[in-house]
Amino acid sequence: MTRRPKAEDFKDAQTLPYPAKQSEMKIPPQSDLRTYRAAGKLEGRAALITGGDSGIGRAVALAFALEGARVAILYNENDSDAQDTRRMVEERGGACLVLRADVRDRAQCQDAVEQTVRAYGQLNVLVNNAAYQHAQTSILDITEEQLRRTVETNLYGYVFMIQAALPHLKSGDAIINTGSIVGETGNEILVDYTATKGGIHALTRSLALQFGKLDNGIRVNAVVPGPVWTPNIPATMPLDEVQKFGHEVALGRPGQPEELAPAYVYLASDDSSFVTGSLLHVTGGKLSSGS
Repeated sequence: MTRRPKAEDFKDAQTLPYPAKQSEMKIPPQSDLRTYRAAGKLEGRAALITGGDSGIGRAVALAFALEGARVAILYNENDSDAQDTRRMVEERGGACLVLRADVRDRAQCQDAVEQTVRAYGQLNVLVNNAAYQHAQTSILDITEEQLRRTVETNLYGYVFMIQAALPHLKSGDAIINTGSIVGETGNEILVDYTATKGGIHALTRSLALQFGKLDNGIRVNAVVPGPVWTPNIPATMPLDEVQKFGHEVALGRPGQPEELAPAYVYLASDDSSFVTGSLLHVTGGKLSSGS
């Protein structure tokens, strides 16, 4: 089994300017799925993954490709990370469409979906994973600009992508949102971010009820990560938090992106045909009832 860095391994970790590149991290996230064993669970399907250039999105793109899906990744800023993801998918025999777009813009979300459908002739899985966070010790320090960027990325972007994708989805297809355990526990330095993640959980359950009453049979679920080591962490968190990242969970370490990917595969595949409105926790033992 791949060795997973423990919390104490991060004592010398650095902060990075936003947006951080995965390629520049001293402790690189484990996202190449070198030990993953595929079973063809997504053969014949096409998936669009927002925030797919690095971190969790990259790992999900690789897992989906290994399972036989053709993937499109949407990203906002890091061209080199996005091209690295494309290369990694193609090295494993998969197809990867790279789309640069801002999910805060409804027209760009529509265009990304249309490009995916033109390239692959279909869309079967939408993964809403793009996110923005910025730590502040006081709510008084949250500027209007920060608040708008957080809410528009994390909530508007999810709704815009779902609205664009829905006409192309059919029975058996899936929407998977990325929530967060902090949407249940709260986090004193991520007030605006936690509010959006709680909103994503509510959005997931509400749409599962709405779509469940329709004939299309589209399932809507969310993966709820605990602390996961991604480029967002050194770029948006205080140094003292970065250097003890993941210490609070039962397993005593942060999760790695490739440990999240199988949850997305499950929710995208027929294995979860009777699962909708679910919040699938992958937290390393960080529970919603306490810190």
